[in-house]
Amino acid sequence: MIICCQKFTDQIIEWIQKTVDKEPGLSRVALSRKVCERLGWRRANGKLKEMSCRTVLLKMDRRGIIRLPPAAQRPPVRSQKKRGSPAAAVAQPISCPLSEAAPIELVKINSADSKAARIWNQLMGQYHYLGSGPLCGAQIRYLIKSPRHGWLGGFSFSAAAWSVKARDEWIGWNKQARQENLEKVACNSRFLILPWVNIPHLASHVLSLCVKRLSGDWRERYGLELLLLETFVEQERFKGTCYRAANWQHVGGSQGRGRQDGTRLFSKGVKDVYLYPLIPEARERLCESFSKAMEEPPAACKALDWAEEEFGMARLGDKRVSERLLILARDLYDRPQANIPQACQSRAKTKAAYRFFSHPEVNMDKILESHFKTTLNRVSKEKVILAVQDTTSLNYSAHPSTTGMGPIGRSREGVTGLEVHDTMAFNLEGTPLGLLDVRCWARKQSEFGKRSRCHKSPIEQKESYKWLTSFKKVAEAQKNCPGTMLVSVGDREADIYEFFKLALADPSGPKVLVRAERNRLLADGQGPLWESMMQRPVAGIHVIHIPRRGKQPAREARLEVHFGWVKLKAPQRKSKLGGEFKIWAVLAQELDAPAGIEPLEWMLLTTIEVNVFEQAVERLSWYARRWGIEVYHKTLKSGCKVEQRQFGSADNIKACLAIDMVVAWRIFHLTKLGRETPNVPCTVFFEEAEWKALHTYVYKNPSLPEKPPTLREATRMVAGIGGFLGRKSDGEPGTQSIWLGMQVLDAITAMWSICQNPASHILLYPPCPAKTYG
Repeated sequence: MIICCQKFTDQIIEWIQKTVDKEPGLSRVALSRKVCERLGWRRANGKLKEMSCRTVLLKMDRRGIIRLPPAAQRPPVRSQKKRGSPAAAVAQPISCPLSEAAPIELVKINSADSKAARIWNQLMGQYHYLGSGPLCGAQIRYLIKSPRHGWLGGFSFSAAAWSVKARDEWIGWNKQARQENLEKVACNSRFLILPWVNIPHLASHVLSLCVKRLSGDWRERYGLELLLLETFVEQERFKGTCYRAANWQHVGGSQGRGRQDGTRLFSKGVKDVYLYPLIPEARERLCESFSKAMEEPPAACKALDWAEEEFGMARLGDKRVSERLLILARDLYDRPQANIPQACQSRAKTKAAYRFFSHPEVNMDKILESHFKTTLNRVSKEKVILAVQDTTSLNYSAHPSTTGMGPIGRSREGVTGLEVHDTMAFNLEGTPLGLLDVRCWARKQSEFGKRSRCHKSPIEQKESYKWLTSFKKVAEAQKNCPGTMLVSVGDREADIYEFFKLALADPSGPKVLVRAERNRLLADGQGPLWESMMQRPVAGIHVIHIPRRGKQPAREARLEVHFGWVKLKAPQRKSKLGGEFKIWAVLAQELDAPAGIEPLEWMLLTTIEVNVFEQAVERLSWYARRWGIEVYHKTLKSGCKVEQRQFGSADNIKACLAIDMVVAWRIFHLTKLGRETPNVPCTVFFEEAEWKALHTYVYKNPSLPEKPPTLREATRMVAGIGGFLGRKSDGEPGTQSIWLGMQVLDAITAMWSICQNPASHILLYPPCPAKTYG
């Protein structure tokens, strides 16, 4: 059940009712606070969404879903209209040009108990026909002040109306997009110029001032980005002249119903609807339903497991199908190397799994949609994110009966399978935060070998267009995470002229960091790229760690660094696409490489400025993090055995692959998280039964510690079960020992849970038969 964009499962509803029954004296305010803490239901600024929660609880009470305690009786609040305005006693007509009253100041009210708040309430209570409130939801109030004439009026912005036909049609909203993006709209709910103030153009001038500062004030208070403002002007009272003068758009009229008119019994005055977009692309941004990660992550209930957090918002058309997805995710995670029947462990669950993958509403995109949203929530909490793109091939030649496969090798009749191009979000510590985009396809036999003649084709018809498509997904994520800088990182295959042009088209979009492959000819007679960079002075020496690869041991590489900006021009065959553009280059060459090992050489091209040596070193360290996606692909193939999945069609394999990719990410995430935050409690990742069972098994002692072990301790215990020895020279455990240990942990946890059952002693120690005497 989803109410106010928040998901409430049957378990949560049951817990709410038990809490009410257990504590009959609990107030509704205290109950809403407990529910918010349980669900992790917070605003972007970290505050609990208590008002929204109380609205949800009241709705569930009226529908008979829960029974709330009686509402507390409060003394009546005195009307503000009975109080005199502090300005009324000295009110004198003010008539002058706007220039004489300038500079007009907007005084933001920061506290409901402040003197400014009392003045605002008194002015609105006495002179505004709607009074001082209450205002709905999130809100900001301002007073209008002139240094010469004092208070001139006030206004406020509060939460937008839930449904307005004229506004919704102008935006082009569907129900889902409105639910996800309504918080990005604010309503000008009060606007007052005092009756004795006669200053031409004051109202439109004040509106223009508030538009310039409101976004920043709103973000500072609520941590949310505003995209659109709305207001409602009663036709019988006002003409809306000041809004028109301030460039607000009239989009139609209301239907004469108020916020609380759910039964359509009350008729109010018809109002004109005015809108003001705060950015040019406001409509497009408001229509996006890609994510709502800024405030309400899907399945935010922390008491539920990881599967519901990652897949809980998948829209598969049927509740039962969505529930089956969660069951499959848990089973495949518990036994990542098992085939479908082994993972399901029963004939009935196996049949249900194959029916799930054959369901017409089930596909890779729909399964991964929920994971993309939760990834975006994690991304929004970081300052810099490296969105690493890469391609890997999946070999299914061992299953020739599977339809929909294509060639993945060099021979037309050789190895067959699927191509996967994915984008993984890494923080600067190298911890994978989740997938941002996944593309999976089979090459066509008829198009095999077209590489030699593809130069004449536009980029949209080439397989390399995958880099641009995934970059556009990263650009969508960037719009939803304005406080995070996303950097799209690619290897030499991403050295594409159109890729750089796309990245430079939007200065507010994601940045690009690519390893160059081509020795391009630069503009302005700079010569070839490599030769031009070699002529730059050596900025310094940088040392990086090169991980072990195959038989080559890990080593420390000393790199000689050159950097500077260059002008790239379009290749001769792409001269029609555009002219020159400025980009930064960083060249790093290894000194004194070990014998038999090819020296390391990186030529990086980036849209991020590189003006000093420290910035060049930072770009090199960012690119070094690209190795994480290679580890992820190894985990996917070796750890989850995705190439051994047997299905009748490629579509079914893609659906299963979507789950496997999230499972592989979670295993990799645990491995890196244990290194990044080793001292946090292991409960951030392991469920209570898991860590208790793990501790009991490893130490062969049923007595548990008072505090859970740290994440590093629990990770090393799991890895130890998977074969990790933990010697000084071994370093930290890798993904292979982690995933092997996780398989054993599942069985350990199941047995530990059985033993905790009060009746388990009967199973373990059956009673002896009583003696009989004849």
